[in-house]
Amino acid sequence: MAVYDIEDYPSLVDRSIREPEWFWDAVIDFLGIGFQRRYSRVADDSDGMAWTRWFDDGAVNLSAVCLDRWADDPAHAHRVALLGEHEDGSVVESTFAELRDEVSRLAGALAQRGVRPGDRVALLLGLDDAVRVFLAIARLGAVAVPIFSGFGAGAVQVRLVDGGCTVLVTTPTTTRRGRQVAVRAVADQAAAEARELGVNCEVVDVDELRSSQAAPVDPVITPAETPVLLAYTSGTTGRPKGAVHVHGGLTVKLAQEGAFQADLRPGDRACWLTDMGWIMGPWIMVAALANGATLVTYDGAPDWPDAGRVWSLVERHALTFLGVSPTLIRALAGAGDHYLEGAQLDSLIAFGSTGEPWNAAEWWWLFDTVGGGSRPIINISGGTEIGACLLSVNLLQGCVPCSVGGPALGVAVDVVDDAGQSLRGTGDVGELVVRSAWPGMTRGVWGDNTRYLETYWSRYPGIWWHGDWAEVDDDGFWFLHGRSDDTLNIAGKRIGPAEIESAATAVDGVVMAAAVGLPHPVKGEVIGLWCVAATQTIHHDELARLIVSSVEATFGPAFRPAHLVFVSALPQTRSGKIVRRAVRARAIGVDAGDLSTLEDPAALDAIVAVTFE
Repeated sequence: MAVYDIEDYPSLVDRSIREPEWFWDAVIDFLGIGFQRRYSRVADDSDGMAWTRWFDDGAVNLSAVCLDRWADDPAHAHRVALLGEHEDGSVVESTFAELRDEVSRLAGALAQRGVRPGDRVALLLGLDDAVRVFLAIARLGAVAVPIFSGFGAGAVQVRLVDGGCTVLVTTPTTTRRGRQVAVRAVADQAAAEARELGVNCEVVDVDELRSSQAAPVDPVITPAETPVLLAYTSGTTGRPKGAVHVHGGLTVKLAQEGAFQADLRPGDRACWLTDMGWIMGPWIMVAALANGATLVTYDGAPDWPDAGRVWSLVERHALTFLGVSPTLIRALAGAGDHYLEGAQLDSLIAFGSTGEPWNAAEWWWLFDTVGGGSRPIINISGGTEIGACLLSVNLLQGCVPCSVGGPALGVAVDVVDDAGQSLRGTGDVGELVVRSAWPGMTRGVWGDNTRYLETYWSRYPGIWWHGDWAEVDDDGFWFLHGRSDDTLNIAGKRIGPAEIESAATAVDGVVMAAAVGLPHPVKGEVIGLWCVAATQTIHHDELARLIVSSVEATFGPAFRPAHLVFVSALPQTRSGKIVRRAVRARAIGVDAGDLSTLEDPAALDAIVAVTFE
């Protein structure tokens, strides 16, 4: 703002949306993002908004932006670039110069095995190894296909086949909750199943690549629209969708977000508790490294051996930025404040969060009890297909509990009604949409452009439909209320499930909850509520009474849950999202669709069909 003489933050947001060519050009110059060949045009939407190309006559390589600019600079080459901690406590770290050399050799080893520009290479690895191999794939101009490291063979096979992957890089075992998991066995089975379906995918151990004597590889010259990432997102029905992301748009958007949302810069140490198979893996990798910050990864359960693991991670590695999910914080808060006793968190400047709407109680716990009331929670929201964020807290706007702040810079978000008319300024809840293109948006669904257009562009012609319920309050702060296909319609009133769940988890002894709409022969739709108690010794009848009272007190008798059950766990993705559609499908006795992203599909076994007389 100072460089461009912009008076206040709303003015910057407004100009970034009105003048995208100016804004993205300014971002690239301000952050020093090195293009291999300078572009002459920022955006080309001659084929329509859905197919907008960015910087497309220029060339830029994601790996070079993250590594080479720092490794070639004597002031930065010997700073730590990547520090990986494993569940057993072991730590591996590399400087920028070392990491560039490691990645160059891995790229050479992949090239020696026949990987060429455009080939899809899948990853079934822990996060620190996944970072190294991802950057090596990008260096070659090939396409990284990260797969959640906890998937079974069936889910892995689907992605290998859909992406037409030629190589799957994996590891013999990983550790989760103190137990060894045979990752290579899963990879071999998935590859065998893929071969039966006509896709020949070679399984390679990451240590084999490391020990290769292949010559190191410099970054390939990659035109900006060259695909670099195939990121799979679960569909409500049918096979997962492969969102296509490219070197130019993804690199620029993520570097910008790391700088202007998370305030990452050389000397910072940033960690997001995630997996490369979720979009936050690539997000934190590029957001940190492209801005010269140290990327800290953790491979393991964040509450193992106890709920103090996260806070000890902050202390051991002097983290300045920690990314979490609301679900994780609910679990850590439920475990008790005593796990924070003695933890030295002085290095920590800010939290990041995403994945789902916050409950007020847990937001305040993180802000006050953990953060001491002085560390902001940078709540962001986007998605796998977004490649980054649509909405973000920015401290120049201010920080409001549970809010996702406002429009991310350069993204023309809006809230609309069923007819596509804007609801901003009305206080009403509506659909979250985007009215113009942005660099990080997917370049389609891999192998299925029709599905891409039908999913995101058919509901409101010329407008991106995101599938979230959103509202903007009188002060201009945005709030999300869950997926729009999760919305409850009770007594003619639409309400987000997160609001019901917040009332349930406000009761002491309730760790998490999932609220879904259930069909009723008289009332149309009623609320079904599945809850996880903090301890199995709690008297559930009394706890149920308190939950019902809390919901009624908050929303009135019309919103009294008609069905309330306690379960030991809820179906969640690895990123911590509760998959409500799966809960509802089981409850109404229909096919739950794609369940491959669930961390523990067995959690659904406790959910049985519900009928009302």
